[in-house]
Amino acid sequence: MKGILLVNLGSPESTKPKDVKKYLDEFLMDPRVIDVPRWARILLVRGIILNTRPKQSAKAYAKIWWDEGSPLIVLSERLQKKVQEKVTIPVGLAMRYGSMTLKKGLQELVDQGVTEVKTIPLYPQFAMATTETIDVKVDELVAAHFPQLKITRTPAFYKREDYINVLSKSIAESLEGLDYEHLLFSYHGVPERHIRKSDITNGNCKMNGKCCFKMGSPQHEFCYKHQCEITTVNVAKKLGLKRGTYSTTFQSRLGFDPWLQPYTDRTVERMGKAGVKKLAVVTPAFVSDCLETLEEIAMEAEEIFHEVGGEQFTTIPCLNDRDDFAQVLANMIEEWRIVTIETAIA
Repeated sequence: MKGILLVNLGSPESTKPKDVKKYLDEFLMDPRVIDVPRWARILLVRGIILNTRPKQSAKAYAKIWWDEGSPLIVLSERLQKKVQEKVTIPVGLAMRYGSMTLKKGLQELVDQGVTEVKTIPLYPQFAMATTETIDVKVDELVAAHFPQLKITRTPAFYKREDYINVLSKSIAESLEGLDYEHLLFSYHGVPERHIRKSDITNGNCKMNGKCCFKMGSPQHEFCYKHQCEITTVNVAKKLGLKRGTYSTTFQSRLGFDPWLQPYTDRTVERMGKAGVKKLAVVTPAFVSDCLETLEEIAMEAEEIFHEVGGEQFTTIPCLNDRDDFAQVLANMIEEWRIVTIETAIA
């Protein structure tokens, strides 16, 4: 029997500093999030970050927390239910970090009689710190606890036509009737070294702003920067945006190593100082609104924009639990089901 496991990032149990600290410890101690030797990671995370950041992060979470709980969790659960209504096989939900563990998600499917699981990371673009860490953790759990399970992975879906159509439609709906000057595509940032580590060609990635747009390069299958850039290009084309009226930036950097640029906060500040009065921001690396969209963009970035003279700042919601996005996931599931049936017949 086949089953689906949708996987998102996760969330603290509450906005209490102790819960935020516990969550950050699991998240930041992941070697694919902070990819330095374990001793250095322990020194950085448990020696510095966890002694200073939890209280600050707890205040940030408190600003965006819903009565039902974490927005990311609530929205993911709503999405799961909608996808389940559209398909005939069990659809589970798990988080990479936090109490809704991958182990629990797999066990719930196994308890329903599932023997073959397709994991669908809820990230349109591949990255070491998102998709890869899910794949690695699932492999570890299967080897240790679920040797009877067959796992099928889902490739990054950033260039699926139905996904681009839905993303473009959601943006168009948010901008309908809105007089704006520039549309900023803000993606979650990663260190530049992550891009190089994910380069399966061992050196083709030049990080020069050009190789991302060379079609057919094999490293693009695992190149986060390429996939972000192409997401922007495809949506801009679908919306008929004119060159110069949109751009791509990256947010949420940590530490002092170079991260993907240009940075969102500095770009927002620069545009405001340059005289842009009406700015819209969309965050296509996230399918669910969360701390990084609701607080970092909709609050912090907007504050920066207004401080330097900007007047109108519009944050476009993530796809969240839109019916048409649930249908995109259902399409992916049905395609997998058909292929496996055809393979079995052959």
